[in-house]
Amino acid sequence: MDIVRDLNALRESVAAFRAAGQRVALVPTMGALHAGHVALIEAAKRPGTKVVASIFVNPTQFGPNEDLSRYPRREMADIRMLNEAGCDLLWLPSVETMYPGGFATTVRVSGVSDGFDGASRPGHFDGVATVVSKLFNQVGPDAAYFGEKDYQQLAVIRRFVADLDFAIDIVGVPTQRDDDGLAMSSRNIYLDDDQRRQAVALPRALGVAARAIAKGEDVESVLDDARTTLVGAGFTIDYVALADAETLAENPTADRPRRLLAAARMGATRLIDNIAIES
Repeated sequence: MDIVRDLNALRESVAAFRAAGQRVALVPTMGALHAGHVALIEAAKRPGTKVVASIFVNPTQFGPNEDLSRYPRREMADIRMLNEAGCDLLWLPSVETMYPGGFATTVRVSGVSDGFDGASRPGHFDGVATVVSKLFNQVGPDAAYFGEKDYQQLAVIRRFVADLDFAIDIVGVPTQRDDDGLAMSSRNIYLDDDQRRQAVALPRALGVAARAIAKGEDVESVLDDARTTLVGAGFTIDYVALADAETLAENPTADRPRRLLAAARMGATRLIDNIAIES
């Protein structure tokens, strides 16, 4: 796997892939990789395709009281993991490369970014949309792969790709989970042993709620039961909601694809998860 930290070197490497008749797939990450990221690399590895991963802890998507300074950074371990997964090229830009002096542009996506994490973390999705737009312009991929665990992020990216005419296929990859069902996340390392055992209540409560909604039970009652379960397990709830799977509008009709979404804190650690409602 080649590693580049200079934008001109990145473009030369991608141009060489193109000259050899290869497609290019991008897997953007913030590092602190785990099996969920490996699944993205595996999904991107197709015949005739070169896989480019990026690692960049993007400061503009963190709020003033969030975990930018302590977000896990383990470059050498991440490089080994990507190499073993069969990644072809790693893009490791600096903050100065991504946001040089005088940088003054923000990409903001209305609608899908407004509720849920957008409401809880003001400016978060502006930072996401801006940095992902830059990565798309830097790499110029044919396809980009994102995990469904960050479902609202995926919806935001799909929206601006359509709106801004990026010729890129956006591929959502199913959430990877530990054996007990907890969604894999780089932030899971913040949980102590007791919190980790309690945290499994989140996917379990969502699973119970999703099955009940699919059976036609009253949505608000089901969501209230899920909230009660989570509070009983030690969570502080941010939101538990049912949304349209494409627009993320709440109170979707049953004839539309629907997604159950939740965010809650276990101690100081904020966890998110989501599950599709099977029709």
